[in-house]
Amino acid sequence: MTSAHAARRWFWYCLLLVPYAGVLWVPLYNRVDPVVFGIPFFYWFQFAWIIVTAIITALAYFAKV
Repeated sequence: MTSAHAARRWFWYCLLLVPYAGVLWVPLYNRVDPVVFGIPFFYWFQFAWIIVTAIITALAYFAKV
Protein backbone atom coordinates (compact mmCIF):
# COMPACT_ATOMS: atom_id res chain seq x y z
CA MET A 1 0.00 0.00 0.00
CA THR A 2 1.41 3.37 -0.99
CA SER A 3 1.32 6.42 1.21
CA ALA A 4 -1.07 8.16 -1.20
CA HIS A 5 -3.43 5.20 -1.00
CA ALA A 6 -3.24 5.23 2.80
CA ALA A 7 -3.89 8.99 2.88
CA ARG A 8 -7.02 8.60 0.74
CA ARG A 9 -8.30 5.81 2.97
CA TRP A 10 -7.59 7.92 6.07
CA PHE A 11 -9.65 10.78 4.56
CA TRP A 12 -12.72 8.56 4.20
CA TYR A 13 -12.31 7.22 7.73
CA CYS A 14 -12.09 10.77 9.11
CA LEU A 15 -15.16 11.78 7.12
CA LEU A 16 -17.12 9.21 9.12
CA LEU A 17 -16.43 11.26 12.26
CA VAL A 18 -18.49 14.21 10.98
CA PRO A 19 -21.93 12.72 11.87
CA TYR A 20 -20.61 11.56 15.21
CA ALA A 21 -19.42 15.06 16.11
CA GLY A 22 -22.57 16.72 14.72
CA VAL A 23 -24.90 14.72 16.93
CA LEU A 24 -22.61 14.65 19.95
CA TRP A 25 -22.39 18.47 20.22
CA VAL A 26 -25.79 19.04 21.88
CA PRO A 27 -25.64 22.88 22.20
CA LEU A 28 -25.75 22.98 18.39
CA TYR A 29 -29.34 21.73 18.30
CA ASN A 30 -30.67 22.32 21.82
CA ARG A 31 -33.50 24.66 20.83
CA VAL A 32 -37.09 24.55 19.60
CA ASP A 33 -37.08 27.03 16.70
CA PRO A 34 -37.27 26.74 13.71
CA VAL A 35 -40.26 24.42 13.54
CA VAL A 36 -40.79 22.39 10.35
CA PHE A 37 -44.27 20.92 9.80
CA GLY A 38 -44.92 21.25 13.53
CA ILE A 39 -41.76 19.34 14.48
CA PRO A 40 -39.31 21.23 16.73
CA PHE A 41 -35.75 21.76 15.54
CA PHE A 42 -34.40 19.45 18.23
CA TYR A 43 -36.12 16.45 16.62
CA TRP A 44 -35.90 17.15 12.91
CA PHE A 45 -32.22 18.05 13.17
CA GLN A 46 -31.48 14.59 14.57
CA PHE A 47 -33.58 12.92 11.88
CA ALA A 48 -31.73 14.90 9.22
CA TRP A 49 -28.47 13.50 10.57
CA ILE A 50 -29.74 9.99 9.87
CA ILE A 51 -29.95 10.82 6.16
CA VAL A 52 -26.62 12.67 6.16
CA THR A 53 -24.94 9.78 7.96
CA ALA A 54 -26.32 7.27 5.46
CA ILE A 55 -24.98 9.34 2.56
CA ILE A 56 -21.54 9.76 4.13
CA THR A 57 -21.35 6.06 4.98
CA ALA A 58 -22.29 5.12 1.41
CA LEU A 59 -19.67 7.49 0.02
CA ALA A 60 -17.01 6.01 2.27
CA TYR A 61 -18.06 2.46 1.42
CA PHE A 62 -18.15 2.92 -2.34
CA ALA A 63 -15.06 5.11 -2.56
CA LYS A 64 -12.57 3.51 -4.89
CA VAL A 65 -9.46 3.73 -2.77
